[in-house]
Amino acid sequence: MSPYALSILLSSLSIGTMITIISDHWFLAWMGLEINTLAIIPLMSKAHHPRATEAATKYFLIQASASALVLFSTMTNAWLTGNWTITGIENWLSSALLTSALAMKLGIAPFHLWLPDILQGLDLLTGLILSTWQKLAPMILMVQINHELNTSLLTIMAILSILIGGWGGLNQIQLRKILAFSSIAHLGWMMLIMLFSPNLALFNLIIYLFMTTSMFLMLMVLKSTNINKLSTSWTKNPTLAAIMMLTLMSLGGLPPMSGFAPKMLIMMELINQNMTAIATTAAISSMLSLFFYLRLSYTLSLTTSPNITNSYLTWRLTPFYMMLIPAPIILSMMIMPIMSTLYMLI
Repeated sequence: MSPYALSILLSSLSIGTMITIISDHWFLAWMGLEINTLAIIPLMSKAHHPRATEAATKYFLIQASASALVLFSTMTNAWLTGNWTITGIENWLSSALLTSALAMKLGIAPFHLWLPDILQGLDLLTGLILSTWQKLAPMILMVQINHELNTSLLTIMAILSILIGGWGGLNQIQLRKILAFSSIAHLGWMMLIMLFSPNLALFNLIIYLFMTTSMFLMLMVLKSTNINKLSTSWTKNPTLAAIMMLTLMSLGGLPPMSGFAPKMLIMMELINQNMTAIATTAAISSMLSLFFYLRLSYTLSLTTSPNITNSYLTWRLTPFYMMLIPAPIILSMMIMPIMSTLYMLI
């Protein structure tokens, strides 16, 4: 792809997200979502591969349907209440339709079926953008709308996402599909706390973005797309393989990694809201996700791949994005010492 075209697409991607984040009118927010969607589709199909074309087509259809539902729900609310502001959703039907539309854009269960297939058809860099940047605008809108009108819907979608995110990743061998189901499970935790503490949901999103960014960057450096290729990581870069194992444990929410902090805070808040049964269900369901993270860690650390060379380490050129890895790795593994301060800020 031409550098000029790439710069225009990336600029449009960022501008669309910024328009949605700073807007107070639903029509302007909808325009930002559309700019965002139209900017990433050429990035998806730039590989000129049938799977990439299929992924771009599926993504366009899903996002177009969700955008139409967003526009329909906001127009319904404006017709009934005369209010177009983002925080002015006062009708139960509009709130339920809008929550469903944003869940479809994010890939939250039961609107999750498109995410693993589309992510599998993309290269790792575009998959990184889809898993991180593309979640910002819908999540900001999800935080701002009134969920007191549809508490049951939000809770059901959250529990379904945590369960499906765990069950779906158990028998996968493709790393992109595993990360897609990981995304579904983490979004379930965010939806679970959205009603009681939106700031905590955003904190969980930030930690998830750091962990997912570091995982995708390490997979790009090691050129691993499935479990078999992941088993050769130790001969390519032992340090990076060890760090990846720790990042997987952080994604699973094991202490003392950073991924444990938002889950513990969410559990504490749910218990304070007398939702002990739901908190227990979410905690037990997260064990499913932890299982396939442990399976990947086992492949990284305890599996010896066939070595066809005479040298211990494979000679490799250092890619340019190797310089981007240290910051997200540190943030995805080492914020537990300052967790009490973060909790007070939240």
